[in-house]
Amino acid sequence: MPATMPTTMQIMGALVHSSSNDCLLEDLIRQCPDLTWNQIFLELDRLSRTGAVRLRLEGAGQYVVTPVTREGALA
Repeated sequence: MPATMPTTMQIMGALVHSSSNDCLLEDLIRQCPDLTWNQIFLELDRLSRTGAVRLRLEGAGQYVVTPVTREGALA
C-alpha cells in the first residue's frame, strides 16, 4: 500500500483483505511494511477503544485482531 495512505486505512484494508476475519498481530505487521510497529500498536489501541476492532490474547504473546462489523458489534 502507498506510504501516503493514512495508518487507519492501511490497517483496516489489511484486515479486510485477510483470508479470515481474524488476523494475528504479527501478520498484520508484515502486511503493513511501511508502518512501524509503534504506529500499528497505537492505531490498534485507538481502534479497539472506539470499537472498530477487537483484540484478544490467543496465548504466549499472540494477539488476534478482528475487525468489528455491525453484526459483530451486537454479539
